[in-house]
Amino acid sequence: VVAAGLDAHPDRALDLLEEITQRFSMEWAIRPFLNTWPDLVMQRLDQWSGHANYHVRRLVSEGTRPRLPWGQGVSLDMSDPLPLLDKLHNDPTRYVTRSVANHLNDITKKDADLVMDRLEMWRAAGKQSDRELGWMTSHALRGLIKSGHPRALKMLGYDPTAKLDCALHIATPTVTIGDALEFSVSLKSQSDLPVLVDYLVHFAKPGGEQRSKVFKLKQARLKGGKPAELAKRHVMRGNATTFSLHPGQHRVEIQVNGQVRAKGGFELLP
Repeated sequence: VVAAGLDAHPDRALDLLEEITQRFSMEWAIRPFLNTWPDLVMQRLDQWSGHANYHVRRLVSEGTRPRLPWGQGVSLDMSDPLPLLDKLHNDPTRYVTRSVANHLNDITKKDADLVMDRLEMWRAAGKQSDRELGWMTSHALRGLIKSGHPRALKMLGYDPTAKLDCALHIATPTVTIGDALEFSVSLKSQSDLPVLVDYLVHFAKPGGEQRSKVFKLKQARLKGGKPAELAKRHVMRGNATTFSLHPGQHRVEIQVNGQVRAKGGFELLP
């Protein structure tokens, strides 16, 4: 469709994409048209935002994502598709709202406040159910949550400044590649407190440097005065195709509500 219609037949090509996307995903194919005929395509996308078929509605969001995986870049400003997302955020189909949330997550990489302002506007509008909008908010802010962004955490009900006790015990101070790192975490708060607990592993790199990766541990609510015990077994896989392990000193950090509360180390052996 792009090869035959981009230059000479954009209207007919868009008609065809509308039909094809109901059978196969067309988010990559529409991006050359966005770059060549932005006004024409944005007008068509506005029409499609109310389409009877949810695949077409999803294309409106997915095709305009700023950072679509493996997709051609688009020349749109990140704010240009937001009026389209305003119409899609209360869609009844999770396939569509997931795309909207992924679209917003893309934007957070460049302008976090733009996304959070929009989410707050949608909540005030009350057009989407609280449950679905809550899911969308969590999914859209997942990158910010991993980085401990204070405003994002507060939007999800977590207080980054909350006072609590946190202790880390590493049961396996030495781990062989292929075996598991085992550790436990003890948490205690004087008052009831919702907590989002992540752990960061700082992996050794050749040359003595380290790179970190965030992993989910627990989402819970502490009872005032009662300790909570968490345990984790993290397999140090040596055959992953996207992540190479290197022997050496590694660090573990426990992050609660976006703040590092405890840390420890272990040695990875070949």
